Amino acid sequence: MPQHNHAPSRICPNCSGFAAVAIATGVRLRDGSRATVPVNCQTCDGAGTVARPLATTAKAI
Repeated sequence: MPQHNHAPSRICPNCSGFAAVAIATGVRLRDGSRATVPVNCQTCDGAGTVARPLATTAKAI
């Protein structure tokens, strides 16, 4: 059977593919858990991948 070769993914150079994170605010809720704020990567808008021209020219911070 032939093997299919998929195009390599274009991972965002700023977030390395981890586009959405939850940052703890330090505030505790009534049940004892921590309050978090969801944050998306500004470069890829939370997708984790970018267009080829941006992936090859942008530098990681």
